[in-house]
Amino acid sequence: MATLSEYANKYPFLKMERQDGILEVTFHDNGGPLVVTDALHATLGYAWNDIGSDRDNKVIILTGTGDVFCTSTRGSDPTAFTTPDGLSRGSRDGRNMFANLFDIEAPVIAAVNGPAHVHGDLMVVNDIVLAAEHATFQDFHMAAHMVIGGIAQVIWQEILGVVRGKYFLLTGQVLTAQQALDYGVVNEVLPKEQLLPRARELARAMIKQPPLTLRHTRLALNQRFRQRFLEEGGYGYTLIGLGLMDQVSQAQAEPA
Repeated sequence: MATLSEYANKYPFLKMERQDGILEVTFHDNGGPLVVTDALHATLGYAWNDIGSDRDNKVIILTGTGDVFCTSTRGSDPTAFTTPDGLSRGSRDGRNMFANLFDIEAPVIAAVNGPAHVHGDLMVVNDIVLAAEHATFQDFHMAAHMVIGGIAQVIWQEILGVVRGKYFLLTGQVLTAQQALDYGVVNEVLPKEQLLPRARELARAMIKQPPLTLRHTRLALNQRFRQRFLEEGGYGYTLIGLGLMDQVSQAQAEPA
């Protein structure tokens, strides 16, 4: 079992603070809004494992920094998926980003502090999702010319429904916070200054429940996502890799 002192400062893209069993996890990039990097992709799953193994975490709040959750990436190497070893590593890391999140037994409240256009799925897949009024949601795969695989296709179609989910993913649709509320992506839309206070209020109400009631309820509520990811995640990441391999092959075939 990990203890907070062992992992609180272990991940440079996460700030962690705990009070009365409520762990607040804030995504950031050098103190500013989150930027998805190769390092985050490779190690976020281990962070979830540390958080999940610490039974002193009764409820978890996830949020971002500033007025934006995440809209950009840095240093990503698309060719990393185009070798057998790269595909194996990238698929493992991508699976861990979500599988280990689903395996956390403590309930997770997401407080989406602004536009979530890159890996907003990490937020909307949680047990309660709150959004600031100026938050927007988009999936990044099509804009990056990537196959919509891994688990994005599962999460967004589960949440939005098949018809809306396909449209959202294929067109790069941007959902406003109000649309996200209307479509069932988020539970509440709040002024930004009320976002974390509301998340903390909900967390404090939850921890009044017996600890195993909370933990086992989280397991029960997330069984469908865990099952679907187990069935479709590996295949989805393989399809991403094949798409990227095709891009590299076409680029190499073009005359100089």
